[in-house]
Amino acid sequence: MGLKRDVSLMTALRYKGQGPFLTFILHRIGGMGMAIFITVHILATFVEGRGWKIGDIIGDIYISPFFQIFMIFCVLFHAINGMRITILDLFPSLILHHRKAIMIEWIIFIVLYSFAVVTIITTAIGRL
Repeated sequence: MGLKRDVSLMTALRYKGQGPFLTFILHRIGGMGMAIFITVHILATFVEGRGWKIGDIIGDIYISPFFQIFMIFCVLFHAINGMRITILDLFPSLILHHRKAIMIEWIIFIVLYSFAVVTIITTAIGRL
């Protein structure tokens, strides 16, 4: 039997869960972004094999720097946050330090993501 909570929509929207809630939401966004990309990629490969023009349009979207930056955000954040979740699940005694783990996660993410964004942008500029 599920939990019964009587929370109004306005109360839920005002919730300020800070770091843990933000990582929860971004983890879900990253997972959905990857799932949508994989689905569209499979469909685009099928369509392009048939010679339809929509496959070329989708291919142009894939090489766009904005799309690549979004996808690297989804993959990188989902992977790093998933590792943090796994570590805290495997070692329950560390759950007391979950806010510190989130800060370490953000530091690692920002360093790797900024390197990836710079690489994507310089590659895009080199293609011009």
